[in-house]
Amino acid sequence: MRRWVQLVLLGGVLVVSASSLVAQAPRAARPRVYIIATGGTISNPGDDKRRTGTELVDGIPRIREIADVTVEQFSNVASGAVTQEMWRSLALRIRAMQQGDSAPAGFVVTHGTDTMEETAYFLSLTVGDCSPVVVTGAMRQANAVGADGPANLLNAVRIAAAPAARARGTLVLMNDEIFAARDVTKSNTTRLNAFTAPDAGVLGLADPDTVIFYRAPPSTCLPPRFDLASLGDFPRVDVVYANIGADSVVVDALVNAGAQGLVLAGVGRGGSTPSMGRALRRAAERGVMIAVSNRTGSGRVGRGASADTLAVLPAGRGASIGATDLNPQKARVLMMLALAAHFDATGIATLFDVR
Repeated sequence: MRRWVQLVLLGGVLVVSASSLVAQAPRAARPRVYIIATGGTISNPGDDKRRTGTELVDGIPRIREIADVTVEQFSNVASGAVTQEMWRSLALRIRAMQQGDSAPAGFVVTHGTDTMEETAYFLSLTVGDCSPVVVTGAMRQANAVGADGPANLLNAVRIAAAPAARARGTLVLMNDEIFAARDVTKSNTTRLNAFTAPDAGVLGLADPDTVIFYRAPPSTCLPPRFDLASLGDFPRVDVVYANIGADSVVVDALVNAGAQGLVLAGVGRGGSTPSMGRALRRAAERGVMIAVSNRTGSGRVGRGASADTLAVLPAGRGASIGATDLNPQKARVLMMLALAAHFDATGIATLFDVR
């Protein structure tokens, strides 16, 4: 596009308006961001009709100024309705789009907040590559006063498009705060600052002027820890909760139902009652893998911390494994994938130690 020079003679003074006959520089290409909508409160306007991902994006014009976005409606359900097979399909979809020269700079997944941390952690183990996956949602419905969904979605796109986010894997963005998928948990039922990382803290911030990270990314882009294409059906893994008076009933019932792995949400540093401990030892002797986490909300459970709960058995049979800093629901995700990949007790224990 060319603009003409307008010459006006005013009182003998030549005034030049507009620009000279120079071709206008083309606008810099925007990064490509692929948005996958799965549902959740961010799409819920308070009635029976959930908003689509396209409707969410169209309601925030600035998004298209930041990135060249494509929207896919993967599902439109509450986060409690998300299944493990949906996880598999979602991860494989992202992996397929990462291949080739036309791969997006990053991905955004909109999701309900109740199980967001589990989906994010599953994706962190099964997607990998350079392009970040940013999971976001909303604590308030779309029709609420002060709805947080639009700001969260805008910031998630900003992060997905940011060069500083590359090689960081799967992230969670809520309330302007960026979390690593392994570290984050939902720690409040309703507040906008419901998401926290009790031990590791926030990874970065989506400030108004820029996206900043407090820790350096990996030196190279990492492949997924688990190759979903080579995994069969996910085995049954359940969480059992320790409390005063807990007996053997739940543990025995889950083993009889076919559980191949159990995660103990233990008291303190992985403890349980004598009755539950005996049931867990029986389960381990039958080949059930046991990971010992805690119900406190933070802190590590090391390999030897659960010795008073159940005996460690030789590799190849069931064993007691400290879940380190993983909460029970995330320990379950890792155990499920490790068993599907046929890791033995030693291999699974090593997986829990790797951040």
